[in-house]
Amino acid sequence: MHQKDQNNTHIPVLVEEALQYLSPQKGDSYLDLTAGYGGHAEAVLECTNNPRQAVLVDRDQNAVENLEAKFKGRGIRVLNKDFLQATQELMAEAGKFDVILADLGVSSPHLNIASRGFSLGADGPLDMRMDQRQTLTAGVIINTYPEAKLAEILERYGEEPKARKVAKIIAANRPVETTTQLAHLVARAWPGHSKVHPATRTFQAIRIAVNDELEQIRQGLPLWIDLLSPGGRIAIISFHSLEDRLVKQAFLDASGGGYDATIQILTKHPVTAGEQEIVFNPRARSAKLRAAAKINK
Repeated sequence: MHQKDQNNTHIPVLVEEALQYLSPQKGDSYLDLTAGYGGHAEAVLECTNNPRQAVLVDRDQNAVENLEAKFKGRGIRVLNKDFLQATQELMAEAGKFDVILADLGVSSPHLNIASRGFSLGADGPLDMRMDQRQTLTAGVIINTYPEAKLAEILERYGEEPKARKVAKIIAANRPVETTTQLAHLVARAWPGHSKVHPATRTFQAIRIAVNDELEQIRQGLPLWIDLLSPGGRIAIISFHSLEDRLVKQAFLDASGGGYDATIQILTKHPVTAGEQEIVFNPRARSAKLRAAAKINK
C-alpha cells in the first residue's frame, strides 16, 4: 500500500449498529451529511441499491475527490459544502430522505496527514481546516486572538480546567508556528506525565472553533429532522460530550411534545462500540450513536 493510500485509509465506526437503526431498505433515498471516505455510504447503498437518490456531503476537498472516484458513474450527487450549507440547499429544494446519517468529528486522514495540522502527535502547520477554502486557521486563532478570547475558547470547546493558564502561556510565546510547538507549550501547564496528552483538550477546542463545529450541529439538527420522510430514520455518531449533548437535546425536543412530537427516539441510551471493534479501530472507543425515526402523520 502506498503512503498516500495509508494516509487516506479511514475505517468507519459503528457500521453494523448504524445499519441496524437506520434499517435501509431497497429503494430508500439516502443523505450522508459527513460522507468522508464513503465507508458508511457504501454499506447503506448496498442495502438501498438506489444511488440516484443518494446525496453525499463533505466540506473537505480531498474527501470529495475520493467520493467522486469511489462512486463514479453511479449517479450519486456529491456536494462539496459544509453540512449546514448543504442542508439549507436541500431544504430549499423541498427534498425528503428515508435515511439520514451524520458521522461527526475528524476522519483518520485528517489526523494522519501531518500537513493538515490536526494531530498533536505529528509536526505540522497550525491549520485544522476541514474546508481548505476558508481563511480562518488554527494559526490565526493561536497567534492573533486576545488571551481572554483564547481562554474562553479553550474552556467552552475543550472543557479545559486550566484554560486561563494555557492561554497565558500561549500568548507569552507567540508566534507559535507548528502543532508540536503548541503541544509542548500546553504541556507546561500540566507538569508530570498523563495517560492522555495534556494538549488534547486544547487541540479539540481550537479545531471546533476553526470549523464552527458546534454551531453547525446546533443549527443543522432540527433541519435534518425536517428533511426526514415520514417513517424515515436518522442516526448521528458523535465523538465527545459537547456534540452528544446537542444531539440528545435535539432528539428530546422533537420527541417530547405529545401530539406535536415529530420523531420517536430509537436509542434510549447512546450506542457504543464493542470491545472487538475498539481493538480493530481505536477511534471507535469514544463514538456514540443516537437514532430516531420520523413519526408517520
